[in-house]
Amino acid sequence: MTAVGGETTPELGITPSQTVGPFYGFALPYDDGPKVAPAWQAGAIRLHGRVLDGAGEPVPDALLEIWQADAAGEIPRRPGGLRREGHDFSGFGRCGTDPDGHYWFSTVKPGRVGDGAPYIAMAVFARGLLKPVFTRVYFPEDAGAHASDPVLGVVPEERRGTLIAERDGEASYRFDVHLQGDRETVFLDL
Repeated sequence: MTAVGGETTPELGITPSQTVGPFYGFALPYDDGPKVAPAWQAGAIRLHGRVLDGAGEPVPDALLEIWQADAAGEIPRRPGGLRREGHDFSGFGRCGTDPDGHYWFSTVKPGRVGDGAPYIAMAVFARGLLKPVFTRVYFPEDAGAHASDPVLGVVPEERRGTLIAERDGEASYRFDVHLQGDRETVFLDL
């Protein structure tokens, strides 16, 4: 208790640093967000997975964003938009997770940019995170290029597998994001 102006008031605790959110379901997701490229487009792939917490439980209110080059390894430089015409490739997508922590993107497998292996950059926004975490999604069939990738080169060999998607169909890749724990995904310090 503290005396203020002759009155006694209770001591207040420190306010936690996370005071808002997540409000991702309110304004950030949009219907075409996961459609980086139409599923019918030649070379289209499905990238999907789950966001899991340290106990392996799904995170039902996470938001993921991806950025990537096109199939030829070109990074889109024109202004993008929330509405795509059904045939455009913007190189950017956004998807919220469902109650089971699932997310999905319809996109294309990126081509190689420079000396690195083809990858998709990913940002994860989730409860308990004051700032988003960043990672990369690499592809198993590009193992030869993984050796020369400058980012994979600094990741300890025993942890590199957390950055490589699993091919689970002809044009489908699964990439689960583990926020903590024994299988924690490697997050990059940007």
